[in-house]
Amino acid sequence: MAGSAPVEEGVAGGSVPGESGASGGSGGSVAGQVRPLHDPDPYSTPPYGEPGPWAPAPPVQHPGATPAQGTSVSGPPLTGAVPAGGAPFQGAPAAAAGHGTPAHGTAAYGTAAHAAQPLGTPAHGTPPPPYGGAPQVAPPQGAVPQPPHQQVAQGPVPPQPGLPQGAVPQQALPAHGAGPAPQPHMPQPHMPQPHMPQPHMPQSTHMPQPPAGSGAHWQQYDPWRAAPLQQNGAVPVSRERRRKQAKRVLVVGAALIALISGGVGGVIGAYLERNGGVSEVELPQAGKESADRTPGSVAGIAASALPSVVTLHVSGDDGQGTGTGFVLDDRGHILTNNHVVEPAGTGGKISVTFSGGETAEAEVVGRDSGYDLAVVKVSGVSGLKPLPLGNSDNVRVGDPVVAIGAPFDLANTVTSGIISAKERPITAGGEKGDGSDISYVDALQTDAPINPGNSGGPLVDSKARVIGINSAIRSADSGSDLDGGQAGSIGLGFAIPINQGKRVAEELINTGKATHPVIGVTLDMDYTGDGARVATKGNDGGSPVNRGGPGDKAGITAGDVITDVDGQRVHSGEELIVKIRAHRPGDRLELTLKRDGDEKKVTLVLGSSEGD
Repeated sequence: MAGSAPVEEGVAGGSVPGESGASGGSGGSVAGQVRPLHDPDPYSTPPYGEPGPWAPAPPVQHPGATPAQGTSVSGPPLTGAVPAGGAPFQGAPAAAAGHGTPAHGTAAYGTAAHAAQPLGTPAHGTPPPPYGGAPQVAPPQGAVPQPPHQQVAQGPVPPQPGLPQGAVPQQALPAHGAGPAPQPHMPQPHMPQPHMPQPHMPQSTHMPQPPAGSGAHWQQYDPWRAAPLQQNGAVPVSRERRRKQAKRVLVVGAALIALISGGVGGVIGAYLERNGGVSEVELPQAGKESADRTPGSVAGIAASALPSVVTLHVSGDDGQGTGTGFVLDDRGHILTNNHVVEPAGTGGKISVTFSGGETAEAEVVGRDSGYDLAVVKVSGVSGLKPLPLGNSDNVRVGDPVVAIGAPFDLANTVTSGIISAKERPITAGGEKGDGSDISYVDALQTDAPINPGNSGGPLVDSKARVIGINSAIRSADSGSDLDGGQAGSIGLGFAIPINQGKRVAEELINTGKATHPVIGVTLDMDYTGDGARVATKGNDGGSPVNRGGPGDKAGITAGDVITDVDGQRVHSGEELIVKIRAHRPGDRLELTLKRDGDEKKVTLVLGSSEGD
């Protein structure tokens, strides 16, 4: 490039076209139309950042300090320019001569020549930097920093009339104390400016300058020079806003910590659950509680009744068996079924085991096959607890009951259920064939499980009072009693009502025998019609109606069919016997008869007979 820039012609010496001084005289006027600072590039040189084959390297621009308004500053001599009078330029301001326009051939701040020169060169007398560059002048004290000037032209400055060769047009500086001079509107060619990172360097750093008179106006790049301090323009954050931001950060952090902790805890918990934890397994368990239970509950009933229930083991010439009984009094009397003690006969052995494990020998006091009841007695035993007796007439269908016994020799077994029905006429026994061992029971039906071994045990109500003696079950096979029905319970159990059992037990304890109520007639047990028919002749071939007996006194004759007893229907001879034996001798009954197609009602008083 040329060592000096051409100047335009036709401009008065020292004046800037199109501008006037702020004070101290008027400036020159614009000669003709204002021309752009740069001629069009005939080579279409690319913009900065992407130089072509003839484009110079992009300059490194450094911001300089701008003097305060109205303060003149001295700058280095313009390269290739000679001050007026031919004397060397000493950096004196043009405004010092009293003129608002710089001296002819001098450059002022804000001109294109000054834009090509780095700002902040040292004042006169300052030694040049070691690189041999041009000295930098620091702004005088009190000067206001000015924004950095930009190099707007690339290439030589076109000559202007009236300016010496190599001089650059200058702008007039305002006089001391005057405001800034107006700047003319200079059209600039639109050239894209690429983003060029600038190194952060303080203003006091010296950059090597090209030698004076070399004509090189591009600064050399110094990689060790720090970039100037720049303001990012951020708005200062208030204290309250910082506090809110800190609080928001804490809340978000706490939420993240909780989320992460929950996830980690869930993973660890799932792992421990699947793999049994990291230590020995110890299962949770309830602590020790009171053994007391509500009296009306099954547990309360069992706790109250079990001390009075015993298990009987019987052996004799005719066989052996197991059954259950319960204590009647403190004298050692125990009530059970006749078929339980029957294997012992007259020379057998009966062993009684109490709920606490104590055992004692027992002997038969009395037994009756017609009622299937027996009483045994233990000796030398103290502290017996009798089981209280209830009233079977008060029982209603659906009442809760508990059965206690030793099914299949499993002592102290407790089962529960309800009363399924009342006054079920059942018969049991009959193994002898002559009917002497058949028992007739007007029984209570229950669904409490009863099995072989429960025979003779108590059936108690919700107050632990005996309301029946468990005696028979209906099994799935042909067996009808506890010994014959080995298939087990199917929910059909039968118990002798305690009212009947109490009367029989008292008679057996007092006399050794029980009495049976009778009507004094012989029944035809082969009759298949509805009702109980009186036979045509007796067992000995005599009259079927005992002379002078209760039936004879009531007017019953051979062939009569008895259909009702006290208003309750009977369908067979067995049912009639059951209904009669449910009463005591001496009770008055009303019977309904059918004779020759006619119905007749009669009243009789039950007689008595000794049982076996």
